[in-house]
Amino acid sequence: MNILMAVLAALPAQETKGFLDKTIEVNGAAVKYVVYVPKGYSAEKAHPTILFLHGSGEQGDDGQNQVKVGLGPAIKADEANWNFLVIFPQKPKGRGGWMEHEKLILDIVEKTKKEYKVDETRFYITGLSMGGYATWALTCKYPTLFAAAAPICGGGDPTQAAKIKDLPIWNFHGDKDNAVKIEKSQAMIDAIKAAGGSPKFTIYPGVGHNSWDKAYREEKLYAWFLEHSKK
Repeated sequence: MNILMAVLAALPAQETKGFLDKTIEVNGAAVKYVVYVPKGYSAEKAHPTILFLHGSGEQGDDGQNQVKVGLGPAIKADEANWNFLVIFPQKPKGRGGWMEHEKLILDIVEKTKKEYKVDETRFYITGLSMGGYATWALTCKYPTLFAAAAPICGGGDPTQAAKIKDLPIWNFHGDKDNAVKIEKSQAMIDAIKAAGGSPKFTIYPGVGHNSWDKAYREEKLYAWFLEHSKK
């Protein structure tokens, strides 16, 4: 018994903080994703949480690419301020967008809630490009699920925008974006305002499709999220 205890003590401790590799079973197969657990997390207290949805370039099954673009690098550069649990699902390769994998997203969210102390009054969503489209779509479909949303260089359905007129929104887009025209964001912002909402819209002059680096690194978005919680 003493030998066994000595062997176990010599094994490296399992990481409980940082970018943690996770899996969820889908149709009998393991699908990889990542959960970021900040140094300030404690299971004794509910923690603010972000759902991040990546762009088309990061889809796949490696379970890692979705952390390499957008919010992941911003967190690594400024861990002290990004004191959130962050959920990083990865969309499988193939045609179509995130909403064709809506169940995967929601199942990963529910699994994370079982494993960690998620503060559901401070549950936020953000995404870029394809993930920006999904951010608009998910908030319109589940307008009471999130406390605030930050879609980046995406677009949505303006006919659904009235559903999120009361949701705090900060949208970002480069005015030289040739992949997703800025008019896509503008249409959503205009529709929300017409319904009586007051969304924020930051336009980056001269910036192309990559408006996410500025949004996540220069705007203190982490502080803005924490200004908002569900009653």
